[in-house]
Amino acid sequence: MRIALGVEYDGSQFHGWQFQPGQRTVQSELQKAVSLIADAQTEVFAAGRTDTGVHALNQVVHCDTEAMRKDRNWLLGLNSNLPHDICIKWVKPVPEKFNARFSASKRRYRYLILNRDSRSSVHHQRMWWVYKSLDEHKMQLAADLLLGQHDFSAFRAQECQAKSPVKTLDKLIVTRRDDCIAVDVEAKSFLHHMVRNLLGVLVPVGEGKRQAEWALEVLQSRDRKMAGVTAPPQGLYLTDVVYPDEYLLPTVSGFPVLW
Repeated sequence: MRIALGVEYDGSQFHGWQFQPGQRTVQSELQKAVSLIADAQTEVFAAGRTDTGVHALNQVVHCDTEAMRKDRNWLLGLNSNLPHDICIKWVKPVPEKFNARFSASKRRYRYLILNRDSRSSVHHQRMWWVYKSLDEHKMQLAADLLLGQHDFSAFRAQECQAKSPVKTLDKLIVTRRDDCIAVDVEAKSFLHHMVRNLLGVLVPVGEGKRQAEWALEVLQSRDRKMAGVTAPPQGLYLTDVVYPDEYLLPTVSGFPVLW
C-alpha cells in the first residue's frame, strides 16, 4: 500500500532534505523511522527538496509499505522515533498513482524578514534580519512585475538541474506586521534557489537602492549576474503543497510560526 505523510521540520540542523552520505538530512532521519515502524527498509519521496537551513510546515512525502497499521499508529510510532526537529502531522493512505512530487498542483512558500535595528537572539535561525528600513509597498510593486509565466534564468542557481527555466509565478505577496515582513510565493514548481533569489531582488527595492522597475530588467536579462544576492535559507518555509481534490489530503495552518 502507499501512504502519504505531512512532515514538519526545523531545517536549522539539517543538510537539506535529500540523503547525503555522512550528513544529517531530513530524508535520512525520516527513512530510518519509517523503516523501523514498517519493519522493512523503506524509501520516502518528497514533494520538494529543501536546501540546508530551510524549514517546512507541510512537506508532503509518500512511501510504499506492506505493513498494515492504523493511521494513528503510524503517526504515534513515527513521531516516537523521530528527532525533536522533525514531526509527522498527518498520515493518509493514497492510491498507487499518487506521487508526492508529480501529483502536486501548487507549492507554497513563505519567506520571513525581521526588519528592525537589532537582531533577534530567538529568531536568528527563523528569519532574515535586515536592519535597513524596508518599504513593503515598493517591494510589492516590484513583485507584481514578476508574476506570470517567464524565463526565470536570472533567478536560477548555477547548479539547477531543471530542464527549462520557464516557470509560472502565480502569487508573490509582500505583507508587513510590525517588525516582520512576510513574502508569500506560490507556483506549481520552482527553480533551484528561485524563491531566495527573488528576495535578493525585492529587498534592495525595499531599501531604496533600486527602483521597482529594476526587477523587470533583471527578469528580462535572463542573467543571474544581473540579480541581487541569494537570500539566506533560514527565513524560508515550505508552508504547503496542494494536490487535486480527489486525494483529500489534509491542509495545515502555519500558526503560530507564521501568523
